[in-house]
Amino acid sequence: MVLAVLLGALSGILGFLPLMGSLALAKRVTSTSNLSNVSSLLLGLIGSMFVLAVTAVLCIVLARDLALPFVLAEAVALSVAAVVFGVFKLVRK
Repeated sequence: MVLAVLLGALSGILGFLPLMGSLALAKRVTSTSNLSNVSSLLLGLIGSMFVLAVTAVLCIVLARDLALPFVLAEAVALSVAAVVFGVFKLVRK
């Protein structure tokens, strides 16, 4: 069960990376660009949800009894990563 929690936390942190990438992309978008701010952020959200869903499905297929701790750790790690990122950005400014 500890391994499932650790892998879920790792998956949650990896699921936050597309969101960070899309935020950086949204900052570089010009007003004349075809890729708007919202579309780049939505692309990051879709990528993040894809990473989280694929890893959750893999956990369910491979070890169904460990799916709940995995998914809970995944959600908590994603939330903690977002909060830490936000606080880091706030303190850095």
